[in-house]
Amino acid sequence: MRAIPLSYVLRNLWVRRVTTILTAGGMALVVFVFATVLMMSEGINETMVATGQPDNVLILRKGAGAEINSAITRSQASNLDALPGIATDNQGRRLVSREVAVLNNLPKRDSLEMANVTLRGTSEIGLAIRPQVKLVEGRMFRPGTSEIVAGRAVARGFANMSLGHTVTMAGREWTVVGIFDAERSGFDSEIWGDVDQVMQAFRRAVYASIVFKLASIEAFNGIRQAIADDPQLQLDAKLEARFYAEQSESMTKFIKLLGLSLSVIFSIGAIVGAMITMFAAVASRIGEIGTLRALGFRREAVLMAFLGESLGLSMVGGIVGLMGASLMQTVNISTLNYETFAEMAFRFKFTWDVAIQTMSFSLLMGFLGGFVPAWRAGQLSIIDCLRQA
Repeated sequence: MRAIPLSYVLRNLWVRRVTTILTAGGMALVVFVFATVLMMSEGINETMVATGQPDNVLILRKGAGAEINSAITRSQASNLDALPGIATDNQGRRLVSREVAVLNNLPKRDSLEMANVTLRGTSEIGLAIRPQVKLVEGRMFRPGTSEIVAGRAVARGFANMSLGHTVTMAGREWTVVGIFDAERSGFDSEIWGDVDQVMQAFRRAVYASIVFKLASIEAFNGIRQAIADDPQLQLDAKLEARFYAEQSESMTKFIKLLGLSLSVIFSIGAIVGAMITMFAAVASRIGEIGTLRALGFRREAVLMAFLGESLGLSMVGGIVGLMGASLMQTVNISTLNYETFAEMAFRFKFTWDVAIQTMSFSLLMGFLGGFVPAWRAGQLSIIDCLRQA
C-alpha cells in the first residue's frame, strides 16, 4: 500500500491553522489537568517517602495508623529502650527518641485562614537520627524550655513562625529559636519542641511513637519478633521509610482517582471537538480525497492520512499542555494529610513517567476523536467524491 506523504498531512494542519490551534488548545487544557494530577501524586509520594529513613524503626500502638492516634506508655518505652540491635552514637547513647505528635490550629501568613500544624515533641536524638533535617537558621531548642524550631514550609506559610517570634499553643507562649530544612520531606511541615514540655503543655501522659536507629538493617526482623512476642507491649514495629510510603499511598490514590476522573470527563469534550474538526476537514476536502483515490492511493492510505492529522493535533496539544504543566514545578503547594489531618507542603514533580503517560493519554484522545472521520474519508468512493467536488 502506497502511503500518502507526511508533508500532505502537515500542510493540511497548517492551512487550517486557526482550527488547528483551537482544537489543539482544547486538548492542551485537558492534558494540563491530567499531567498536573500525575505530578501532584508524584510530589506527595516524594515528600512522604523522603520523610522516613531506611534504617530507622517507628513503633506505634498496635492498630494505630498514625502517630496522632497512637499511645505508648512510659513502661512500654522503657522496655523498648532495652531491645538489642539499637545503634549508639559516639558518646555511647542509644539512638532512641521518645516522641509525641499533637495538632494545632494556627493562622496562615497573609491570610485569615487557619490550618492544622503538627507539633512534634522530640529530643536532640530525634534530630540526630534524621540526617535530612538540618538547622539553617538559629539554634536547636533547649531541653526543659518552651522553645521550638519550625520547618521551612511552616516558617514560610504560617504567621509568627519567623525566627524570634512567639506563638501561643495550649495556653503557653512558645518562642521560635530555629528554622530547619528537611529536604522537602514531611518534617518541613512540622514544628519541633522538647518532648517533656509538649506533653506537659498538652496534658499527655503517653508517648505517640518511639523512633530508633538500627545498628544494622538485619536486626529489624529480630526486633520486630521480640516486640510481637512480648504480650505487655501490644505494639507494631515498622521501618520508618515503609511507614511513610504506606501513608502516601492512600493520599495519592485519592488524588489520582479524583483528578483522573475529571480528566476523563474533560477529555470527552476534547474528543468531540477533535471529531467535529476532522468531520469538517473531510467534508471540505471531498474533491481532494477523490483525486487521491484516482491517483492510486487506497482507502487505507486515506484513512491513515486523516488519522495522522488527528494524531498531529493531539500531539501539538499534548506538548503544549505538558510544557504548561512542567512550569508547575516552581509552585509550592500544601494539602491536608488524610492520615494526620495536618497541613503538608509539597511540590509538583515532573518525571519521565509523567511525560510518557501524558503523551499517551493525549494521543489516545486524538485517535478516538479522529478514527471515525478518518474511516468515513476512507470509505468514500472515487465516483462519489468527484461528483460532489
